[in-house]
Amino acid sequence: MSSNDHFTVRIGVLGCGTVGSSFISILRKEAEQISNRTGISLEIIGVAVKNRKLARPVEIDSEILTSDAAALVADPMVDVIVETIGGLNPARQLVLDALRNGKPVITANKELVATYGKELFDAAAEGNVDLMFEAAVAGAVPLIRVLNESLIGERITRVMGIVNGTTNFILTKMTEDGANYSDVLAEAQALGFAEADPTADVDGHDAGAKAAIIAMMAFGVNAAVSDVYREGISNISADDIAAAKQMGHVIKLLAVVERDGEKIGIRVHPAMIPNTHPLASVRDSFNAVFVEGEAVDEVMLYGRGAGGKPTASAMLGDLIATARNLQQGSVSSVGRLSSLPISSIEEMISAYYLQLDVNDAPGVLALVAGIFGENGVSIRSMDQEGKESTAHLVFITHKAREADMQKTIKELRKLEEVRDIGALIRVVGD
Repeated sequence: MSSNDHFTVRIGVLGCGTVGSSFISILRKEAEQISNRTGISLEIIGVAVKNRKLARPVEIDSEILTSDAAALVADPMVDVIVETIGGLNPARQLVLDALRNGKPVITANKELVATYGKELFDAAAEGNVDLMFEAAVAGAVPLIRVLNESLIGERITRVMGIVNGTTNFILTKMTEDGANYSDVLAEAQALGFAEADPTADVDGHDAGAKAAIIAMMAFGVNAAVSDVYREGISNISADDIAAAKQMGHVIKLLAVVERDGEKIGIRVHPAMIPNTHPLASVRDSFNAVFVEGEAVDEVMLYGRGAGGKPTASAMLGDLIATARNLQQGSVSSVGRLSSLPISSIEEMISAYYLQLDVNDAPGVLALVAGIFGENGVSIRSMDQEGKESTAHLVFITHKAREADMQKTIKELRKLEEVRDIGALIRVVGD
């Protein structure tokens, strides 16, 4: 780093796939403007890749290409490491080595931060350097910086968000076109919104990792992916979408992190939210995060949550913040993570939506309603539609304990009169 007219920060980039190549492209494009506005020159001096001969979306001078990522991390000429490899290995060791050796790290690796957050934060504190991961949760949406800086003094009560663009695209198409889940998934795959193996998105793994990171940043709790209750969207039917629409609601896959007394609840699942809620209007592959606090009341952040360019933009913002910290001799600390207990899903309180197909015979409705009542679940509304010898019932409950609702469903399954039980969907935001 020089101390002439401009402060120079030399960067080592790990990986050059979609995110890495987008990052390099946007940095090259904006370098002059960044230099003019900040007095900081950002210079890429090394890019580590598996195969140096592979064609890439961005042209890279062969002199700075290397297949030895560990050597690039250890290079004393490198001031900052930008990790775009993804996954846990070898990213974990490379990032830890960089941090412990006094090199700040910028990453978009949600899996890494959600799985080894405390270890990474401790290594950053040990090296007295920044670990920045704005792009790990909601792409270009500046959530992490808001939670760690703007709202650091706020007593946050709940953070609730749409943090997976693939599932939001699928649910938007199901809502607006009346299509089935399998048909829309196939369309999403054809358009490139969903992977050939969509499991990480549609089963909630991606959103679950992001929920763990949100818990760390919003509540300072030592959370990990294993602490997150998770459900995906594959059981959501066109009938569920239609029923939600009829009730003035939409179905979204939500990451919900909230304070529950002295515990923190962390969960990902489909939820019905009223059309009047700000999250209801978030369409297609966009992300949005809704923050509730005692003093701030309500704040929503909205934007592109995925893709090479939005992710690269967030990483570039982190890099500039890190460069400024290097220039000023300061560090942006996440702080200590507490050992607040994580509440189980059984302790959660929510309203619920449930569809049942039962025999259309005298006394069946009373029998079903009795099981709800016996388990402490109060019915707020019930709609009935006859189909030959079958009655289709749609229930909305008042708020109840998850454990009580699950016991209700377990006992309903034992009834011979109950032919089918649809998806259980939580109702939030009313």
